[in-house]
Amino acid sequence: MGARAAGAGSQKDPAGGVGGCVGEGGVLVDWDWWTVDFGDAHAGAAGVLVGGGGEPGPVYFDVGGGPDVPSTTHWSAYDGRARRPRAEALRAVCACGWRSAAQYPLDWDTIGDQPLYEADVDLTGALADWTAHLSVVRDNAVPLPERLAALLVEIAGQLNATAADAPLAVLRAAGVLERIAARVGRQAAGALYDDGISAEAVATALGTTRSKALVLLLTAQDR
Repeated sequence: MGARAAGAGSQKDPAGGVGGCVGEGGVLVDWDWWTVDFGDAHAGAAGVLVGGGGEPGPVYFDVGGGPDVPSTTHWSAYDGRARRPRAEALRAVCACGWRSAAQYPLDWDTIGDQPLYEADVDLTGALADWTAHLSVVRDNAVPLPERLAALLVEIAGQLNATAADAPLAVLRAAGVLERIAARVGRQAAGALYDDGISAEAVATALGTTRSKALVLLLTAQDR
């Protein structure tokens, strides 16, 4: 048993990746969905709503003392056990701060006493809402030239095809690409900085957050 999400397999295609953890204020935020296009800036998850429609704080786990207390905001932790809040509904959320208007109530009569992570919770609606949000972000982002987009797909395919047989070669190639991207990226950001382009405009064009766009522009001053 476990959570269901139609299209969940797309998390591993060129437009999506598996979920992961991103630190926010010392709390591990567990994201269910992620894309290569926008990375952590628009990672998505099924967010929790408790009684009254509010978003609860993180869930902390008792590990018997110590200075570091593990915590999570993953929806499956909010099952009402061990004095944890109980999720009454789920909705799509994004790392950028976006929240879906649609809510999906949990049927606790069906879930019963089983842990929420073992319940057959349907995430189809939340995933569809987050995907629609990404479509808006993608439509507002600057389009990649067709030749460049095709080249990126080809490089990704070559790296994936080579990884199993020659992992060291792939790591070397990845390092070369990182250095090329960092150098060219600084040059491009420098041109935008010189032209006085705002961080808000850069963020929209790149499909990222204002804070990350601002870092790009400020770093370009040191080129």
